Amino acid sequence: MSSASVPATRTGTVLADALFPAAPAARPWTDPRALARDAALVVGGAVLTGLAAQLSVPVPGSPVPVTGQTFAALLVGTSLGAARGFLSLALYTLVGMAGMPWFAEGTSGALMPSFGYVLGMLLAGTVVGALARRGGDRGVLRTAGTMALGSAIIYAVGVPYLAVAADLSPSEAVAAGLTPFLLGDALKAALAMGVLPSAWKLLGGRRG
Repeated sequence: MSSASVPATRTGTVLADALFPAAPAARPWTDPRALARDAALVVGGAVLTGLAAQLSVPVPGSPVPVTGQTFAALLVGTSLGAARGFLSLALYTLVGMAGMPWFAEGTSGALMPSFGYVLGMLLAGTVVGALARRGGDRGVLRTAGTMALGSAIIYAVGVPYLAVAADLSPSEAVAAGLTPFLLGDALKAALAMGVLPSAWKLLGGRRG
């Protein structure tokens, strides 16, 4: 089926737009219904990330646990797009810094060694959201590339932060904050490769 015949799956549309379409408006940023929808999506994405962060497994020898947080953050970014994804993960970050215990393992604040990963998720969610608007979640290979880039961004911020916060050498930070998580990230990417393109196929007959 061609993209011309299915407006809801055109490049430039993300899953949230296809699932919860807003009524066309000349100035969508001033349409109360569109604003209410976007606010609900932003809050929902933050809550989803906070809930997923509680699915955690400690890693021996590392202050960073394996969690569902990174997968949720990347899913929020791809599903909501760059702007709403950024706002959603910024809300998650700021509320957690203010004391809401919804970081990994029920923690909060900006002092724990794993906080750099939260900042990395904020950046990664924005980048994958921008890629999703360009079709980065439409096919298996494109989704794999999008998820890989998002994960790389998270580690690019999280591992150096961990090294500074925990007083580790670069090699120790990599051993504690990167190597133990590669298998899990591969499994999360495989899950995304199945879920996201399949969701677009299911929406293939929906008109925008």
